[in-house]
Amino acid sequence: MFDEYHIDLMGKDVVMIGRSSIVGKPMAALMLNAGASVTIVHRHSKDVTAYTRNADVVVSATGQLHTVTADNVKAGAVVIDVGQNINEAGHLVGDVDFDEVSAKASFITPVPGGVGPMTIATLMQQTVDLTEWSLLSE
Repeated sequence: MFDEYHIDLMGKDVVMIGRSSIVGKPMAALMLNAGASVTIVHRHSKDVTAYTRNADVVVSATGQLHTVTADNVKAGAVVIDVGQNINEAGHLVGDVDFDEVSAKASFITPVPGGVGPMTIATLMQQTVDLTEWSLLSE
């Protein structure tokens, strides 16, 4: 996704909110491989906002409504919302207060429609790759 939208991670300060084995840790590794400096914060971290306010890129994968608000990010930050929550009105939303943060961010992913379709496409590609690999090994 970063390549598609021409977002260069080299030398950027990234804060990954969430340390799950499914999203947080792999995303942090991908960011490190792209040349970013990565800080992982989570529910036991003290003063998460102190980290996010200085980050060039904020990725949230907590599954908690309003984890990231406009007060939590600096102007021009890239904000990637991986969270999936149901709000008070019964709608699917992310961790990020999209309306508030989108006015401040240089790039933001919506929920639904942001990271989800990329996840599905990647899973499908991995399924094809694994099937091809298993057929070659027979």
